[in-house]
Amino acid sequence: MKNQNEINRRRTFAIVSHPDAGKTTLTEKLLLFGGAIHVAGAVKNNKIKKGATSDFMEIERQRGISVATSVMGFEYSGYKVNILDTPGHQDFQEDTFRTLTAVDSVIIVIDAAKGVEPQTEKLMNVCRMRKTPVIVFINKLDRPALDSFNLLDNIENQLQIKTCPLSWPINNGPDFKGVYNIYNQNIKLFSPNIQNIEEGVCIDDMDSTELKSVIGSDFEILHEELELVNGVYPEFSQTDYLNGNLAPVFFGSALYNFGVQELLDAFLEIAPPPQPAVAEERLVKPEEPDFTGFVFKIHANIDPNHRSRIAFVKVCSGKFVRNNTYLHIRLGKNMRISSPTAFMAEQKEIIEEAYPGDIIGIPDNGSFIIGDTLTEREIIHYKGLPSFSPELFRYIENDDPLKSKQLNKGIDHLMDEGVAQLFINQFNGRKIIGTVGQLQFEVIQFRLEHEYNAKCRFDPIHIYKACWIESENPGILTEFKKRKYQKMAKDKLGRDVFLADSPFILQITQDEFKEIIFHFTSEF
Repeated sequence: MKNQNEINRRRTFAIVSHPDAGKTTLTEKLLLFGGAIHVAGAVKNNKIKKGATSDFMEIERQRGISVATSVMGFEYSGYKVNILDTPGHQDFQEDTFRTLTAVDSVIIVIDAAKGVEPQTEKLMNVCRMRKTPVIVFINKLDRPALDSFNLLDNIENQLQIKTCPLSWPINNGPDFKGVYNIYNQNIKLFSPNIQNIEEGVCIDDMDSTELKSVIGSDFEILHEELELVNGVYPEFSQTDYLNGNLAPVFFGSALYNFGVQELLDAFLEIAPPPQPAVAEERLVKPEEPDFTGFVFKIHANIDPNHRSRIAFVKVCSGKFVRNNTYLHIRLGKNMRISSPTAFMAEQKEIIEEAYPGDIIGIPDNGSFIIGDTLTEREIIHYKGLPSFSPELFRYIENDDPLKSKQLNKGIDHLMDEGVAQLFINQFNGRKIIGTVGQLQFEVIQFRLEHEYNAKCRFDPIHIYKACWIESENPGILTEFKKRKYQKMAKDKLGRDVFLADSPFILQITQDEFKEIIFHFTSEF
């Protein structure tokens, strides 16, 4: 229990949203309040020359989107805050889903003009399955927006969770005047200054002359709407929130840094500290004395100049200490970790210790894969890292014969990250890349060229589904692989994969070979 104070002051959360809802911009402003950066950046804004801290990869800066989860930590008001900024684009949702296994709570960002969008629903489904507490931040109130009550109805219907507004906007768009903080019972008046860390004038007296003169006719409307809010929506219950049954809602504008501090202050007060983690063997509590953790992400070339590769480890229990030796469960060997790092996107620094809730980076020479467990001594296996069956397939070919070594190295590194899946066709020996979205092929091509100096091209191949196969009857398995030789492949770990041409072919094959078990994800 000696680590309890450090555990209680940690908040590890992910920021998720549909693309372009303002998730990365919100991350920037949270970092600004934490003093982690001094000038906030923007994903796409001509008024701001600095790029977003969390979008540190070259392709992210060019496209104006996040394609990989970024990890950022800072101290704020006595708390150690760990933010994981996730990709919003659906082609990278596997990275986002893995990230949700490493956090204790989630902030969902919603565009006030669009409401709940499809990707947000998918992410909420994952939070619901894991009973992860969520807070909703309705963003872009400085632009014309949907009616606030309609937005809350939309959230309740689409995300299937009760809402509890803890702030309330005074109009929107060009007439946006500010936000009434229901949680603290005061009003912040809107000041449209992008670089402003102060959130405008704060008024505690709802009946003050100054307030009436500033918001004019909206004063009576605000009173009426607040009466309706009090009558329609439940009072905030931290228990319901922590159980994943109630979503507190805040309104603001991340671009103008408005509504962000009240979101952060309330979040730190009500959000959960590090929670118990589920291992296959048992439930592991954060206050246990022995260190345990798991790898939820691998990133190659976090510093392209040094070809560095980092395994991201979530500390689940105990205390991690630099230069201590820890057991790598899958390999069954002890590893001395001498250069653990903490992150600010691509910037990192050596740390001496870490506690439950912290995310640490371990330099990796190929020893780690996603899902690996590290412990002090106990043999346990953390679970719950989702893996998707690819939906799109392409042959990957070398476009520069002089750079085949660089290409092969790049492919190996990117596949270890979980960017996509690699299959080797047993009939012709060609490499096949499987992804869940078209944009992933573009990212792979871009990163191979700019990080590994290797050019590739993708050739078409018709595959409906990749199926991992196994059987308790070795003879049947051998017969199957002989009969289906042209459609057999090996994955990166050397496991047998059947590449089905169509749903019809797959069904016929399953009917014919009853003793073969077909798996549609790589985790079985």
